[in-house]
Amino acid sequence: MRGRARTEESVIESDSLFRLVANTAPVMIWMSGVDKLCTYFNQPWLDFTGRSVEAEMGNGWADGVHPDDLASCLQSYTRAFDLREPFRMTYRLRRHDGEYRWILDQGVPRFDVDGSFAGYIGSCVDVTEQKLAEEALSTMSQKLIEAQEEERCCLARELHDDINQRVGLLAVSLECLKKDLPAGKAALRRRVAREYERASKLASDIQMLSHRLHSSHLEYMGLAGAAKGFCQELIDLEKISVDFHADELPKQLPRTTALCLFRVLQEALRNAVKHSGSKRFQVTISVLWNQIELTLRDWGKGFEPGEAVGGRGLGLISMQERMKLVGGQLSVQSKLGAGTTVRATVPIDPAAEPSPQ
Repeated sequence: MRGRARTEESVIESDSLFRLVANTAPVMIWMSGVDKLCTYFNQPWLDFTGRSVEAEMGNGWADGVHPDDLASCLQSYTRAFDLREPFRMTYRLRRHDGEYRWILDQGVPRFDVDGSFAGYIGSCVDVTEQKLAEEALSTMSQKLIEAQEEERCCLARELHDDINQRVGLLAVSLECLKKDLPAGKAALRRRVAREYERASKLASDIQMLSHRLHSSHLEYMGLAGAAKGFCQELIDLEKISVDFHADELPKQLPRTTALCLFRVLQEALRNAVKHSGSKRFQVTISVLWNQIELTLRDWGKGFEPGEAVGGRGLGLISMQERMKLVGGQLSVQSKLGAGTTVRATVPIDPAAEPSPQ
């Protein structure tokens, strides 16, 4: 009996110590039982929400979650709970003054001394300022990329409509000059012919550069058509092989999504041609559930992940920033001697501005 009493006293003391630590911690803490219902909230949580512990118990805490975040919040919690996995999620929680604040909530499963599952324990911190800073940075990045696209468009138009036309006229003049030269001026005729070939090649290069800066194919043919056309340009220019395949894409594909994926393809394929040493590439654009996945694979020399900080660094950063603007993700898998796979995944937003397909 005396040993049992000491054990009970120890449990009571441990519980009191936990509550003391939890109530003075600079984070909000909660606990739930095996039935997924919450059984404890520390004082910082109650101070934040301005509600009583009785009101928060069970699923009462969900009343304070923003309506737009509630479904995903409960889904993440339930999925992790059923799998007995740690989770990390963000959602908006109503503060005592009525303002919704962004909360970072991290939960882990807890177990009794005998190893049996006892529920979950989690901690929350207010990350509103960080979230606002990230949104401001994202907005700035978007404006910079939009400005870059506008400048690329203007430069492409200038190259195509002015400079390329002038170089073309120069080539025509050289051709006429060659024809007007006397037959006895064979050496001069050959020289003019060489300059004509150079001018023609220059006009072709300027036209290709114009297309790289701003592809009109993207506007009129959509992502699949523009991507296929770009691959064909590189096939002709670099003498490589590209196995291209694209699913039928949604008609309501947002313009920003199409542009970002096209730019990622341009950057990734050029990098692959330049660095991989491979002459064979595979490009796939597929629709998976409610997202579009662009995959580029090569069978080249590959590289170690740390190597990307070098020559490929700026290109990877540029692609990652573009993916952030459309809520997408970029992954690069590579191994020395085993090639590289670049995968860009973007959710489809049916409410966004459509791009022609």
